[in-house]
Amino acid sequence: MKNLLHFIVRFHFTIIFVVIEIFCMLLLVSYNNYQKTEYLNSSNALTGSLYEKVSSMTDYLALAETNEELNKENTRLKNILAESYKMSVDSSVLYNDSLYQQQYLYRTAKIINNSVNKQLNYITLNKGKLNGIQPEMAVVTDHGVVGVVKSVSNNFSTVISLLNSRISVSAKIKKNNYFGSLSWDGRDCKSARLYEVPIHVLIQTGDTIVTSGYSSIFPEGILLGTVQEILPSSGGNFHELRIAFSNDFKSLSYVKVIGDLMKTERLELEKEVVE
Repeated sequence: MKNLLHFIVRFHFTIIFVVIEIFCMLLLVSYNNYQKTEYLNSSNALTGSLYEKVSSMTDYLALAETNEELNKENTRLKNILAESYKMSVDSSVLYNDSLYQQQYLYRTAKIINNSVNKQLNYITLNKGKLNGIQPEMAVVTDHGVVGVVKSVSNNFSTVISLLNSRISVSAKIKKNNYFGSLSWDGRDCKSARLYEVPIHVLIQTGDTIVTSGYSSIFPEGILLGTVQEILPSSGGNFHELRIAFSNDFKSLSYVKVIGDLMKTERLELEKEVVE
């Protein structure tokens, strides 16, 4: 208190001057329309700029939550798209049953661990059995294939990444439906190789490669990448292509896990044919 009094006594002329200046400014703004307008415009601009900065900072801090909500919404929309359903009856004959039956169910998950610099790379997700995740489910993003679920616990699951030489995916050239087998050659995390495409097929760099739908894991038409290079033929009857991945495996965050609701029926039927 003593110091405050000492400060006031020492700077009382300055304080009185500042108070009078503020009082004069208030009178000027209150009784002159032009000055009032300029003051309000300046005040609004300053306040608006401040609110904009605060809003930008708040939005940045909420990005993680926003991304998760968007991913959930994308998953919900995936579940109601026509691609997730199959025709359950002959379209020329209608029964009381629904015309379409859902085949694929999408679940959202977050990557909590990911490796890209090993020969056998794996990914860990924050969802498991309690969330409906099972082994041999497809894992994708909006940009393309990520891998296949390998094992699950109650709350977590591991995924064999496409960056793993132990996994291969049945793939096809989108423009003509010729198919082959895509697998990683261990060179870098940006590309893989597509084998067994017949030598007579016309292929160009930039051609789109998607899943063929011939496996019981991946639905047809999910993006894998594009043809980066047509490698020299070794004299056989098949092309060998280098495929640039559509996904950037170093920046993966959220994924969708796809369950095939008709997988068991299909596998049992195919097993009868083999036996």
